[in-house]
Amino acid sequence: MKAATFMAPGKMVVKDYAKPEIQKPTDAIIKIVRACVCGSDLWWYRGVSQREAGSTTGHEAIGIVDAVGTDVKDVQVGDFVIAPFTHGCGHCAACLAGFDGDCLNQEAGGNGGYQGEYLRFTNANWALVKIPGQPADYSDEMLNNLLTLADVMATGYHAAASAEVKKDDTVIVLGDGAVGLCGVIAAKLLGAKRIIAMSRHADRHADRQALAKEFGATDIIAERGDEAVAKVIALTGAGADAVLECVGTEQSIDTAVKVGRPGAVVGRVGVPQKPEMNTNNLFWKNIGLRGGIASVTSDDRKILLDAVLKGDIHPGKVFTQRFTLDQVQAAYEAMDHRQAIKSLLVVSD
Repeated sequence: MKAATFMAPGKMVVKDYAKPEIQKPTDAIIKIVRACVCGSDLWWYRGVSQREAGSTTGHEAIGIVDAVGTDVKDVQVGDFVIAPFTHGCGHCAACLAGFDGDCLNQEAGGNGGYQGEYLRFTNANWALVKIPGQPADYSDEMLNNLLTLADVMATGYHAAASAEVKKDDTVIVLGDGAVGLCGVIAAKLLGAKRIIAMSRHADRHADRQALAKEFGATDIIAERGDEAVAKVIALTGAGADAVLECVGTEQSIDTAVKVGRPGAVVGRVGVPQKPEMNTNNLFWKNIGLRGGIASVTSDDRKILLDAVLKGDIHPGKVFTQRFTLDQVQAAYEAMDHRQAIKSLLVVSD
C-alpha cells in the first residue's frame, strides 16, 4: 500500500508499505477514503518541532472498516466511519468524563499513517464513529464535511465548549486557519450573538475573511497585538464573554487574555508553541483558561455528526484545494504557503 512519509523538513514522499494487520483484539484496519493535512503537521514539516525521518503521517481520515479484532463489536467490516485522532477507549476516567482526547489507554505513537491507503486504528470499538450508509450515498461536499469531524471541526467545537459559549454571547475567535474557522461555526452553533474573527493579513487572504463571514462571523479584525486589543475594546466596550484561542503562539495567548471581559473564559486549542506562559494577567481579570486536546468521539456523537447530516453546519468548506495521495508534497506546500486554508487528500472512492 502507499502512504505519505516524512523524510526531512520540507520534504514529503509517498512510499510503499505492507498493508497493516490486526495486532491487538481492539484494533481495526481502515481503508482510507479521504484524509487531509492539519495545521499542526506544518510544525514538523517546517522543522519547528521534531519528527522521525521515514515516519508515516496524518491524523484525520474517513474510511471503510476492512478488518476488526476479536474485541471489536460496535463496528463491523464494511462500516463507513470517522477515524478520530484521539483513539479513546470509552471506559477510562477521562473518556467517561467526556475528555477522550486525554484517554488513559491510548497507544503511544497512534497518530501517523492516516495519509495512506490503509490504517491500523487502535481502540476501534469505541473510538470509531459510524456514519450511516456508504461513501457513495453522499455528495462530494458532504464527504468533506464528514472528514472535518476526525479533528478540525471537533477541535473548533472544543474551543467553544471550553470557553463556555452560550446563547447571546459575544465571542472572539483568534486564528483564521481551519480550526479558527470551525471555531466560528461552533460559536454560532452554541448560540453566540456576536462573533468577532481576528484574521491577519486581510489584504492577502480575503478568502479566509469571506469564509469566516459565511460561517457566522459578524466582525473581522485584521490588526494584531495591542492594536487588535484596542479595536476589540472599541467594538465591545469591555471585551468578549468568551475567547477561542486557535493559534498557540505567545502573542495569541496574550491577546486572548486581554480581549476577554472580566470573568470571561478562554478556550484554548492552539497547541502551545512555547512551554512558558505568564498567567498573572488571568488573575487580575478573573479570566478562566480551559481547553486542550479535543474530545472528538464524544462531541461527534453528542452534536457534530448530527449537525453535519442535517445540514446545519458546512465545515468541509475549509478544504480549498484538493490533491491525490501522490501529490502529498504539493498538499503540504499549499498550506505552508497559505495558498490553501486546508488541503484535502482524496485517497479512494
